[in-house]
Amino acid sequence: MTSYVIEADGGSRGNPGPAGYGAVVKDAADGQVLAEAAEAIGVTTNNVAEYRGLIAGLQAVLDLGGDGSAVAVRMDSKLVIEQMAGRWKIKNEGLRPLAAQAGSLVRRLRVTEWTWIPRERNKHADRLANEAMDAAAKGLTWTAGGTLGDDGASRSTGTAKKATQTDRGPQPSTKGSSKPAGQTDLLDTGLSGPTASLASAQQKARPTNTTATGTGSGTGWAPPTRVATSLLLLRHGETELSVERRFSGLGDAELTAAGLAQASAAAERLSREPYRLDVIVTSPLKRARQTAQAVAARTGLDVDVCEDLREADFGAWEGHTFTEVQRRWPTELAAWLADPEVAPPGGESFATTARRVEAARERLAERHEGKTVLAVSHVTPIKLLLRQALLAPLESLYRMHLDLACLSLIEYYADGPSVVKSFNDTSHLR
Repeated sequence: MTSYVIEADGGSRGNPGPAGYGAVVKDAADGQVLAEAAEAIGVTTNNVAEYRGLIAGLQAVLDLGGDGSAVAVRMDSKLVIEQMAGRWKIKNEGLRPLAAQAGSLVRRLRVTEWTWIPRERNKHADRLANEAMDAAAKGLTWTAGGTLGDDGASRSTGTAKKATQTDRGPQPSTKGSSKPAGQTDLLDTGLSGPTASLASAQQKARPTNTTATGTGSGTGWAPPTRVATSLLLLRHGETELSVERRFSGLGDAELTAAGLAQASAAAERLSREPYRLDVIVTSPLKRARQTAQAVAARTGLDVDVCEDLREADFGAWEGHTFTEVQRRWPTELAAWLADPEVAPPGGESFATTARRVEAARERLAERHEGKTVLAVSHVTPIKLLLRQALLAPLESLYRMHLDLACLSLIEYYADGPSVVKSFNDTSHLR
């Protein structure tokens, strides 16, 4: 027999944007509210906030009834319900740690149902999430039992207070869900360019005025809850084919003398502060491996080969100029330029390339979480990684330009979105 009902929700004003969650635990027999939890959690996505609401609700049930309590979970997030019920795979690696945290709590309980409900039936949790976000925007901390009025004062029996380390209202069901104070990321350090190693960045960061919940006082903005995985993307140096502006896919062209000098310049930059590379991975193609080896020689790191970071296969167009292709394959070229699902004759579409590049990204993020990874690759894979980080459509590939031996930086957070920190940086070549 079910003893408790959890209703949980989360939201983000911007997705990603200032976010918060709300959760309410009710008596399954009479609907009496037994516990409420809400918190502003800084800048993140809707899905992260929804998972945080679920986690807070599960913890509240454990606080109330202990291990083995029977509980029904109801949310208006189809994604969270289906993923936790095991019916949908968790494809976003940023949600996996949250799902694992929720799963560890679920294993201590007896969940009798995972039910999606319309937003109209989840008003209580939705209200709590909005109260928490409203409080944070005014420099206040949400407290159980109260709701903010337009003047910032609380209603009912609870209060919304200025947050301090020692002055917190009762929040029994948020145990384990608040963020550590003082965390930061590269956005907070004042560092510019593709700055690697979160460790070195955090050493340069200044302490911030944080509350007991880890949110910045008076803003509603806060650093992420996990250290980022930094992915530095280095395009290979010049080859003869790039000089002549020819399609260069799986052909194994070598670097020119200028290309070797470009690789050396990138290596010299990456061997200095603030860069602290932990891992170097490269496409298997020679032009990328030569570039990666130049960095390895300066940093003392080994180079791992990642097959999925190879360039797209341009098939029959390999080695031809754009003009030559336009003359010989006008219809095929027009279709290729119009649709990323279309492949060159005998080649690989951008959509197909995107799938293997995404698989490579997931492996790198999982194996090297919290580290700084240098990936040496080619125009298409690097554009695809940037596109994915920006949640842009595949067609955006046609709107990007990457120079030879350029650097770009993406940071991935386990509890939220990826962030593009730098794009097509060639300052080391000047």
